[in-house]
Amino acid sequence: MKKTLIIYASMSGNTEDIAKLIGKRLQEDEMDVTYEEMDVCDSESIKEYDYILAGSYTWGDGDLPYEAEDFYEELSDADFTGKKIGCFGSGDHSYPKFCEAVDILHGRFTETGADVFTDLLKIEGSPETDEDISECIRFAEVFSKWCAKSGRVALNVT
Repeated sequence: MKKTLIIYASMSGNTEDIAKLIGKRLQEDEMDVTYEEMDVCDSESIKEYDYILAGSYTWGDGDLPYEAEDFYEELSDADFTGKKIGCFGSGDHSYPKFCEAVDILHGRFTETGADVFTDLLKIEGSPETDEDISECIRFAEVFSKWCAKSGRVALNVT
């Protein structure tokens, strides 16, 4: 069973809800899923996992929230070569940079040498609609298939 970590920063619970939907679906694929809040994670401890998914809400006009800042800074010196990592998050379209924290995390993980899933999951607010829930499940399904293969799988979920 592949050890999978889902780390997230969630103030209102929206990103946590997304994380739980993703994790539930990954468990169906025999992944051993652990959840951690981003503000208690460090870059060394997460290396013990086979797969990592990182999620965050976006603060203000496109910033990482304070709960993610220390973790983000630690990643600047990390080496995640060979790790498979995906990124997701929640946001609000009324701000100019919708879900920018997802892009910021994706960029930083790419800098670490990780094999980063090119598709990003971005959800407006809480995943309450059938469409949003389906998007989260589909993201998890395709991430799981991508992890199991050496090639890339197109998802086109944004």
